Amino acid sequence: MFLIVNGERVETKATRVDALLAELEYEGTHLAVAVNYDVVPRARWAETPLNDNDAVEILTPRQGG
Repeated sequence: MFLIVNGERVETKATRVDALLAELEYEGTHLAVAVNYDVVPRARWAETPLNDNDAVEILTPRQGG
């Protein structure tokens, strides 16, 4: 299946948000995820399905100025 992840088309085998994060090697506790512009709470990552052509935004905090 194909997803749009942070604006780029990505082929994936992941069918849930948590699996996508693992596949893309996102680690840590400071992440925010939105699927089709809806923020997905961390507690629902393992139960939130992904579908072909979904738009996923993965945000990580940055420091600096």
